[in-house]
Amino acid sequence: AAVMMGTAPTYVLAWGAWRLLSALLPARFYREVDDRLYTIYQSMVLFFFENYTGVQVIIYGDLPKNKENVIYLSNHQCTVDWIIADMLAIRQNALGHVRYVLKDGLKWLPLYGWYFSQHGGVYVKRSAKFNEKEMREKLRAQMKAETPMYLVIFPEGTRYNPEIPKVIADSQSFAEKEGLAILKHVLTPRVKATHVAIDTMKDYLDAVYDVTVAYEGTVDHKGQRKLAPSMTEFLCKECPRVHIFIDRIELKDIPEEQMYMRRWLHERFEIKDKLLIEFYDAKDSKRRNKFPAKSVHSKLSLKKTLPSLLFLGGLTASMLLTESGRKLYVKTWIYGTLIGCLWVSIKP
Repeated sequence: AAVMMGTAPTYVLAWGAWRLLSALLPARFYREVDDRLYTIYQSMVLFFFENYTGVQVIIYGDLPKNKENVIYLSNHQCTVDWIIADMLAIRQNALGHVRYVLKDGLKWLPLYGWYFSQHGGVYVKRSAKFNEKEMREKLRAQMKAETPMYLVIFPEGTRYNPEIPKVIADSQSFAEKEGLAILKHVLTPRVKATHVAIDTMKDYLDAVYDVTVAYEGTVDHKGQRKLAPSMTEFLCKECPRVHIFIDRIELKDIPEEQMYMRRWLHERFEIKDKLLIEFYDAKDSKRRNKFPAKSVHSKLSLKKTLPSLLFLGGLTASMLLTESGRKLYVKTWIYGTLIGCLWVSIKP
């Protein structure tokens, strides 16, 4: 964690230098190098989350080998879910294209909050405060710049946490009130961000990836589901295997109108729920801790991650070896955070 956080100022300085140099160039040139820089940083992150932890990544379903412009829809249960999207993207050589729809409060994260926005991330507020026009404008700007798109959305809007039963109960009550199926292992999905993204980019996308994630070892001695691993617990090797089910959906199979898409999205989450019921609650113990489909154990090569770790780690160490470098490092944390907060408060 110290290395991943510690290299952030180095990364931001490199990105900032390119941002200034590319100011007079067409937007697509900036985006291309930005994606390459992002690939370097996220590859380093995956060194720790995959190679260091030794976690077994088990993939089910139809993950294409080649990169595509996609919307990635997933269930949400912990902070590691963000890393799962990276795990799949790097296997398609699309790691630099990952962008997120994030809840608005995350834009205040030091350095990261500002950069995610610059990298094409979209911050959204919930319910009545959701700004559809703002999201559409940002996505159109990405398309105009011919930005490759691997847009990650968690439609539940918040994490499924078995230790906060009120959130689960409220979600189930809402589904019952709306005449929707009651879900056990996922929350009732919200459709707004998904609808805006698909509707805005329908002629730009190749497909939608419907992803269901389960972390092995997240049941207690009574067989009850418990909290999914945090990033810290995951890095401490407390999750032996992560199971990822991918269903690639053609755009033509998704309803366009929001009211029909809402029903479609809920039906997709019903499918997720059935997969997770099988994973956690199957009566036959031999069928638990796996999804009912063919799977492959996917091991990430060190060639994909170690060079990035050595590159960013080396740059950061070189900076910290000199007094002027240390001052620049500290100032980047301080002023980068202040400028970033100012920027996102003026221009989301």
